[in-house]
Amino acid sequence: MGLTVLVDYESGNLHSAEKAFQRMAAETGAGEVIVSARPEDVARADRIVLPGDGAFPACRRALGEHGGLFEAIDEAVTVKGRPFMGICIGMQMLADRGLEYEPTPGFGWIGGEVARITPANPALKVPHMGWNDLVIDHPHPILAGVTTGDHAYFVHSYHFRVADPAQRLAHCDYAGDVTAIVGRDTIVGTQFHPEKSAATGLRIIANFLNWAP
Repeated sequence: MGLTVLVDYESGNLHSAEKAFQRMAAETGAGEVIVSARPEDVARADRIVLPGDGAFPACRRALGEHGGLFEAIDEAVTVKGRPFMGICIGMQMLADRGLEYEPTPGFGWIGGEVARITPANPALKVPHMGWNDLVIDHPHPILAGVTTGDHAYFVHSYHFRVADPAQRLAHCDYAGDVTAIVGRDTIVGTQFHPEKSAATGLRIIANFLNWAP
């Protein structure tokens, strides 16, 4: 049981994520799931989910402009060790910096930078959009029941170049490696949208909701 908060800082439509997390929480007895922009809700959360759609600089700026919200997330995750999941840009912001439009500082929770995808095959278009196979690099509790070859749904033009290979949990191939999942300690992030990734995504959500690091 417990409380999972999906952070709403007006950087994406949270409806489908909210429904997916609530569904899996109900199916697995993982407690309550709410969407909130209130720092006090983040402070009392047992688990935190940070989605994000659009451009890295705009998302980082929007999060900073919601008074006290990032500070509450930082306190909960880095001091109290609450499980955290970043989704899409929410995952990218874990990096030291993003290079989309302009260099923008990230949280610095997982070393590396977010750079434009450059497929070796020029026929492959950017953004990388649609279904792709996951390649599992390192086992992790949120990947229980997920294997190499399972599909996830991606929509992005930039990807996370992780400094420490041990912190890249999974990748996909798009004429070159593209980071799919990162993680360390109580922190994980998915470049793809688990709420749009059918059975694979729902399993990852359920695993996160019941993860007790």
